[in-house]
Amino acid sequence: MKILVTGGAGYIGSVTVDALRERGDSVVVVDNLMTGHRAAVDADVPFFATDLRSTAEMEQILQAHKIEAVIHFAASSLVGESVSNPAKYFDNNVGGTMSLLAAMRAAGVSKIIFSSTAATYGEPERVPIPETHRTSPTNPYGMTKLMMEQIMGSYASAYGLKFAALRYFNACGATPSRGEHHEPESHLIPLILFVALGKRPSISIFGNDYDTPDGTCIRDYVHVSDLARAHLAALDYLERADEPLICNLGNGSGYSVKEVIDMCRQVTEFAIPVVVAPRRAGDPSRLVADPTLAREKLGWKTERSGLREIVIDAWTWHAANPDGYGG
Repeated sequence: MKILVTGGAGYIGSVTVDALRERGDSVVVVDNLMTGHRAAVDADVPFFATDLRSTAEMEQILQAHKIEAVIHFAASSLVGESVSNPAKYFDNNVGGTMSLLAAMRAAGVSKIIFSSTAATYGEPERVPIPETHRTSPTNPYGMTKLMMEQIMGSYASAYGLKFAALRYFNACGATPSRGEHHEPESHLIPLILFVALGKRPSISIFGNDYDTPDGTCIRDYVHVSDLARAHLAALDYLERADEPLICNLGNGSGYSVKEVIDMCRQVTEFAIPVVVAPRRAGDPSRLVADPTLAREKLGWKTERSGLREIVIDAWTWHAANPDGYGG
């Protein structure tokens, strides 16, 4: 199958590109490199540093490479930045996706897998969170993702668009050749590992008085290779099914901040100093997915999302690439 991957030079995108190629798909990558890394994509993969908002260029790429389906990762994704600079997020995330959909319609491409997020739910009313949970994002990042799910729903009804929106929980881990390199980094596991690498003096725990067994927040962590497999399964789903799909990608269980720090200490054999800081506004005590629908519709379940496996894989990559793709 001929697949266009937008944001394919990013963290989850680059791992998915590798997974697609391993199963024999033909892949083209579009990434404006605003946050992605050219070194994260093999040199023999057709690559275009094109902005999605260049509709004519996107249409030309789709047609020239006879693209059959799109996997759409490209988006701005920092929650805090989305609050301070919402214009950037609505322009890039919503505007970019609208341009991509216009190019797809013009080129006759009707299938898209959309990178969505658990941020569409907002503050959870119950845990684990099913897809039937009400959606009430608390930040512009989550708003943009929910808006695009809704827009794609309208396009499905009006234009026959076939889509699957995959709501990630906490992506983590690494493969031997691909790992996390964000600037700035905001994810817990790499921040802890930066302490072991001597790049940070300590790790902060934002609140240790939550209603959880050890007082720290619990989150659902999913290995990036498991997420990549879900995208391949979603492509297969769109080949056989006519109805759109919106589903969670999660482990179905959670780990607390303290548990993650302790596992990083075990794996790195480094005494990682901790600083307890005040709670951050809007941090729920627990965010855990109900992944039942993904199992039923995609035949997907996590295979490498145990905490030890996640940390070992992340540490192996960061230790070998202490400066990320810039090293």
